[in-house]
Parts: sequence; C-alpha cells; structure tokens
Amino acid sequence: MNIAASIIRTEAPVFLPMNAFLLRKLDPLWSYFRQYRSLSPDAFWKSLHYFNLYRLTVSGLFVTVFIFFGAMPVYGEQQPGMFLIVSLLYVLFSALMTLAISTRWPDFNFQLTFQTLGDVVFIVLLMHASGGIKSGIGLLLVVALAASSLICKGRQAMFYAAMASIAVLLEQSYQLFVLGAKDDYFQAALLSMGFFATAGMGYFLARQVKESERLVEQKSIDLENLSQVNALVIQAMQHGVMVVDELGRVRSHNAQCERLLGNPPRFRHDLRLYDYAPAIAERLVRWRGDRTLGFSPLHVSATGKKIATRFSPIDSGAETGAGAVVFIEDVSQQQAQAQQIKLAALGRLTANIAHEIRNPLSAIGHATQLLQEEEHDQTEARLLQIIRDNTLRLDRMVQDVLQLNRRDRAQRETIKLDVFLGGFIEQFCLAEKIPVTAISLEMDTYPSICFDRSHLHQVLWNLCRNAWRHSRQDDSCIRIYVSAAHLDNVVQIDVIDDGPGVDKTLAGQLFEPFFTTFSSGTGLGLYIAREICEANNASLDFIEVAPGGQFRICIKGGPC
Repeated sequence: MNIAASIIRTEAPVFLPMNAFLLRKLDPLWSYFRQYRSLSPDAFWKSLHYFNLYRLTVSGLFVTVFIFFGAMPVYGEQQPGMFLIVSLLYVLFSALMTLAISTRWPDFNFQLTFQTLGDVVFIVLLMHASGGIKSGIGLLLVVALAASSLICKGRQAMFYAAMASIAVLLEQSYQLFVLGAKDDYFQAALLSMGFFATAGMGYFLARQVKESERLVEQKSIDLENLSQVNALVIQAMQHGVMVVDELGRVRSHNAQCERLLGNPPRFRHDLRLYDYAPAIAERLVRWRGDRTLGFSPLHVSATGKKIATRFSPIDSGAETGAGAVVFIEDVSQQQAQAQQIKLAALGRLTANIAHEIRNPLSAIGHATQLLQEEEHDQTEARLLQIIRDNTLRLDRMVQDVLQLNRRDRAQRETIKLDVFLGGFIEQFCLAEKIPVTAISLEMDTYPSICFDRSHLHQVLWNLCRNAWRHSRQDDSCIRIYVSAAHLDNVVQIDVIDDGPGVDKTLAGQLFEPFFTTFSSGTGLGLYIAREICEANNASLDFIEVAPGGQFRICIKGGPC
C-alpha cells in the first residue's frame, strides 16, 4: 500500500466495518475513486435494473413451477387460479418495468417507489392465494425491502416498510374475519417487525455507505492534488529521478535526467536503460545482487558531467529483480559549490594581498635588475638571477590573482571556430617556438560559438601549453578535436596530448587553485581557465582516457 492510502486508513473511523472494507480498496487512486465515488445517475439506474431482474426471475419461477407442477402445498394451495393469474401479471409488470428503466421514464424516484409498492401488492396477493401468512411467501418482501432501501439510500425505507406491514396485516385480517382462519396476528406482527428491522438496517447501511463515499471522494481529491504536487516537485528537483522496471525499461524520468545524461537515443515506450545509460544499467545489475554496494562518481561523456548514482527499490519487500528508482546527483555542481564557499574568503584575502605586495615586488625586481648591470662574481650573479626569476614568478602569480576579479567581464561575440583555431595554432606555435606540425586540428563540424575572443584565446593557450609540456613533443603530439555533443546545439573542443596522462590520485585536484606539478608553475592556470569558461556559459572538464591527457570545453553553438 502506498503512503497516501495509509494516511486515509489512519483517519478513517475504526468503528465502521464497511469503511474499513472500502478503505482497503483505495489503491490505486483512480480505481477506488471510480468505484466508490458518489453514485452517478447511471449507477442508480443500473442498480434498479438488477433489482428488476431479480423480480422478473422470481415471478417467472412462480409461473414455471405452477405450469409444470400445478398447485403445491405452498404455491397456490388455497386459490390456484388466482395464484397463476397474479404470477402472470407479476411477470408482465416486471417486463413493463424493464422497458421503463431502459427509457428512464418516469424519473428514478417515481419508478423505485412504484416498483416497490408493486412488489408489496403482488407478493401479498400471492401469499393470500397460497394460504396466507403460513405459506412463507411474505418473506420475499424482506428481500425487496432490503434492496429498495439500499438503492434509495434509506430515504423512503420506513415508508416502504410501513406499506408492506399494512398490506400483510390487512391480508391477515381478511383471513381471520372473512375466511374464518384460525391463525392470529402473531406471525403477521413478527413479519412486520422484520420489515421495519430490515428497513432500519438498510437505512443505517445506506448512511454508512454515503459517509464512506463522501470520505473517499474527499481523500481522492486530496490525493490527486498531492500527486500533482509530487509530479511538480520531482520535475523541479536538482537531482535526476528515473523509474526503471524489473526488465530494465525506463518507465519515467524527469527533465534533470536529460540535462545530466543527455537526450534519450530515441523516444519510445519501451526505452531500455542499457540503451540510454549503459554504465548506470551495469551498476543497477550489480546493486540488485548486493544492495549494500556503494559506487564512485561516474563521468558522462555526452554532457561532460560527473554524477553520483543511488538506487532505491520500488517495493522494499520485493525480491532482487524488482523495479528501482535511480537518483542521479550532479557531483560536479556540488564540488563547484563547495569550492566556491571554500575559496570565497581566500579569494578576497589573496586579492588584497596581491594589491599590497605588487609595489614592493616591483621595487625588488627593479633593484635586482639594477644590481645585475654591475660587475659581480659568479656566485653573486647566480644569486641575483635567482632573485630575478622568483620575482618574475611572483609577479605572474599576482597577475593571475588579479585576473580572477575580472573573469566575469566577458564581451562575447560570434566566433567561427575553423577560422579562429587556424589563427590560434599559428600564433601559439610562433610564440612558444614549437613546430606547427606539433598541433593537428580535426573538425567533425564547422560551427559558430558565442564566446569572448580573448577569453577563448587564454583558455586554449593554457591547455595547449600544458599539453606541450607533458607530451612527447613530436609531430601531432597535440590534437585539437572539434565535434558536436549528443545534446542539441552543444560544441565540444577537446585538447588531447600523447603524454603519460594524469595520475588518478591527482585528477581530482587539477582545477584547485595553487595546485601544480610543475616547479615553476603558479597553480592557477586551469582554475582560471575553468572560471573563464563558466563566465561564458561554458564548461571545462578533464576526461579520463588512456594514454595521454584530455581536456574538454563544452560550449553552446550558434550566434550570440
């Protein structure tokens, strides 16, 4: 049972057994809502139709028994001819009521009252033709009164019971005073009491059914609203939510799943998780074998996102092959937010320090340069050069720190990548004094992007410089590869080298500020490059491949 149904059971009156029965049928929502909501006119007429079908069966049975067996000790013993005529008229009355119900004319309340009073008249006449109260035919009125009381919701139940009691008492009086029967009123009184007891019970049950219907209708509206709210909440969640059945088919997913995993390869009802996200499908299989397993973050090549997956069974008591809910969290976004909080105070501090040390650093550098112009022995010259080199390194670090405050000042423009990259490679090779053949450009598409030209130049320069430093420094040791991602209108620029790659233990620290594996590096190059990409609504990620290193820039394609 779901939670909503459990809440309904808690609020239901525990002393009403019929409520308990109805509330056990409340799952799923639409089923019980259609089944137990307030009766519509169609349901009223359907109940009246079944009641008349019972009447037609009883009257037809009387006629059939009399024709084949004649008068019997119970049926038509006192007046056989009258019994047959009344039975035939009862069949005719039932057939006419069938026609009236099908045409729904006259109205429902009139037909119910007319049919119930007709039952009273015909059954009392059949009882009289069979010898009076002792024949037992009068008990058929109990069934008729019970059915009519439930159909009318108890509103005219007591009236029907009163009319039946009057008819039975009048027939008994006729038997006593006209026909000289030796019976008394005791059996007639007991039968009349049974009529009122049946009507009272029908009235009570009808009241409980109406209360149950009202409660179910109210709760169904609440559950429908809750279902709509849940759907809105799931669609607005920052995490991806995907429902997978026992056969591995994706039954439902929110929009965040497509942002983290990319669009499904094809839209169809029986989309399989293995076709959509093979790595997650493999993890789901392993989790079903051992639900205590934990999984490390997963990199999605289609979107460049790093995600964490968590699985939850749809039914906690089900077997291992049951369906599951897959929760997908954007780890890269969480890491970025944590890093922003951690570096917020550090950024303000380093910016202030950079401004304070810039002038003394310039003075030291200028004084060192003046000292180098004089004659010195070899040891003094080497010490002055060390001071000069470290002064330049500190100055580059100050410049990098000051650039952090200007990273959001992006002046984006439409850039044709093929033209831009061709000029960039030529300029980079000339400035860094490396052969042009060291960099190869491969383009699967020739898109335009919206990016700040100087920012893109700075990011690619940093990536290519790192790639050259860690490559074999041979022909085509650096590849710049341009392709279209699976997501619509997303361009990928990959900078790939043929070096030994990045140690897995250090991969998570690449974009942290002041982290470097190069002795003369500042450790701010990749950090600033990612910040610049984010300022241009792009992303920069490290792609784990073997061998070599690979960095990917994901940019929205198209003009600004």
